[in-house]
Amino acid sequence: MIVAIDGPAGSGKSTIAREVAERYGFEKLDTGALYRTCAAVCADEGVELDDEAAVVDRSREIDIRFDAHGEATRISADGRDVSDEIRTPRIDRIVSQVSAYPGVREAMLPVQRRFAEGRDVVAEGRDIGTVVFPEADLKVFLTADPRERARRRVLQRHEHDAEAPSAEAIEAEVDQTLADLERRDALDSSRAVAPLEAAEDAVHIDSTAHTIDQIVERVGELIRERR
Repeated sequence: MIVAIDGPAGSGKSTIAREVAERYGFEKLDTGALYRTCAAVCADEGVELDDEAAVVDRSREIDIRFDAHGEATRISADGRDVSDEIRTPRIDRIVSQVSAYPGVREAMLPVQRRFAEGRDVVAEGRDIGTVVFPEADLKVFLTADPRERARRRVLQRHEHDAEAPSAEAIEAEVDQTLADLERRDALDSSRAVAPLEAAEDAVHIDSTAHTIDQIVERVGELIRERR
């Protein structure tokens, strides 16, 4: 069974997908991590991000591997663990440009589809139900208030900090992150290939005023209906 969870950055896709995977015995596929990995490798190696051909060529060569078992998914690129690097604001700002290139998306398609062969998978991203797995058994489109999405992203970045930032520092980071998210939403929604959009048969869930447990339980109900 394939469960596709799509939505904008910060809507809670990764958290919900992880909880659904653990609770209902699915394996989690974080497709966004693949594009983040491509962006990180290109940036680290000095590949000019405006050079589409160079970015596409490098993306086709990267040996991307990830461990989808356990609470924390680890991802490596050419043998180097990039799990933490790909979640930084630096990558937040460049991943939309890299993921908008048709050749990069084409290179990532077989990686995603191979992962789902012969197993129960919950996959999250922006085009899972429309492009990657158009025949998914269940499609969910998660949304949330933009500022709430930005706040979640900031808190996620600092959840393992030894000392939490001040409230003022958090709010300043939320402001910057909100601006970044709105810019990314515009890019993701307007790209020519596989734009961010809900599949026609997707179930829409607004996560703003709901707890994680409530949303996971709702997804569980939908899974049971479609089994």
